[in-house]
Amino acid sequence: MSEQRIILEMGTGNDLYGMDYTKAACRAVHDALHHSSIVMFQSLGIDHHQMRVEVTIAVQEPDAVDADVVARELPRGRAEVTVVQGGLNVHDEASGQTHVIASAAIAAMLDIDHDAWQLCQS
Repeated sequence: MSEQRIILEMGTGNDLYGMDYTKAACRAVHDALHHSSIVMFQSLGIDHHQMRVEVTIAVQEPDAVDADVVARELPRGRAEVTVVQGGLNVHDEASGQTHVIASAAIAAMLDIDHDAWQLCQS
């Protein structure tokens, strides 16, 4: 068996008025999750706890993100959250506000026994 990526989703999230990097990161995770539905777990009788979920969050201030809070946003699998430099801060001179934009990439990883699967000719 070897671990394979079975899905990759991306999302963006923001916090417009509080400069809360964790909130923006969680919203980015929610955005990514709303793009996918992994029905194979139920269809194939696979326990979703077997799935490892790699979450990469990009924000301008990585140390300001609580990775444990972000990990709890994932409804399935075993989450591993990494926070890196990226994202975007947009400063509004008129209001003095800085708007935080976070990016998220979520990769679902699963051990797959290639000998147990075979492509069929249709």
